[in-house]
Amino acid sequence: MRIPVVPLFAGSLGASTVEVGLINSSFLVMAGILSLPLGILSDRLGRKLLIIVGLLISSLTSFLLCFSRAPMQLVAIYLFFGAGLAAFAPTMMSFVADFSPSTHLGRSYGWYTMSLYGGMSLGPAAGGLVAQELGFRPVFLISGLLIFAVLWIVVFFLPRARHVLVNRPPKPKLSVAGRELLKNRPLWGCWLATLGGCFGLGMFVTFIPLHAHDRGLNMGEIGLIFGIQASFNALSRIPFGQLSDKVGNRASLVVLGLIGFAASMAGFAFSSNLITFLLVAVAFGVSMGVAFTALGALISEVVAPQSRGLAMGGYNASIYLGMMLSSLVMGALIPSIGFPRAFLATGFINLLTNGVFYVMIKGFVRCQPAGSER
Repeated sequence: MRIPVVPLFAGSLGASTVEVGLINSSFLVMAGILSLPLGILSDRLGRKLLIIVGLLISSLTSFLLCFSRAPMQLVAIYLFFGAGLAAFAPTMMSFVADFSPSTHLGRSYGWYTMSLYGGMSLGPAAGGLVAQELGFRPVFLISGLLIFAVLWIVVFFLPRARHVLVNRPPKPKLSVAGRELLKNRPLWGCWLATLGGCFGLGMFVTFIPLHAHDRGLNMGEIGLIFGIQASFNALSRIPFGQLSDKVGNRASLVVLGLIGFAASMAGFAFSSNLITFLLVAVAFGVSMGVAFTALGALISEVVAPQSRGLAMGGYNASIYLGMMLSSLVMGALIPSIGFPRAFLATGFINLLTNGVFYVMIKGFVRCQPAGSER
């Protein structure tokens, strides 16, 4: 609900384009810094505790936004929000892999990310409509209440990891895990592809509201753009998750999806009305579904089960750092080059990182037999 609203709310408080980029980058840099260590912590303390802490912080930050009066207050709140996101996101992704056999990783991540983007398809549309009818602050109040309700669902219904893992693998020493990490070229390739793709995602999340507003779209229409993108993103996860389980190499789907991702960035550069924005948002959503469903499953395959928290921590760090870099770099460049050129430059960056990913992952073959994690 907050995604399309916070940039406009910040503008209403007097924030410049650079300050809007700083607000979004503040939670992203915090999440990026903390995702890896908190992912490692989830390998040792358990998943459920960190998931609860992450949701509690996220709920609290929504309520704090209701009382914000200045752009720098938004920066402080979003720094706190970044810590909650770092506790929740990599831990939940690791938990999904904990109970998924290797033959069904794509489908598991397809269903998981469909839930994620299903919520993101409803949230932005609802947030835009609520903001248009009631104002910005009711959006934050409703968001906080919903997250707080989800927290209690987790407390009462989410099982602990020991209840879903029949054979818990031994926990490696941090020094051993670190040495294995440095030598794992496919994992670094996956992280790089994620970083590049999320540089583009950060451009969409942070600056599409401002770009579309400059083209004459209202808040409800901007929320619809986010809702359509997230809907097609979510709906594509199931079929492409199943497809990634059947292809010989998931990396081919990652490459294909990221090419579409880059083309969508160019499409946004030339969008001038609601229809063109919506058509490109459809292509963008499907491209994300193709690339990131396969990428999440691929990361689970290139590391040992006992190091998944670390791997998913790095994956989420790449997501947030990519989005943070986009907010900071493009926020500084847009006043000089404009939105269209900024979107074109972002598409080129996506293609470049996609090419490096292809080189780094080349030669990797799925090696886990069915049921090996059990």
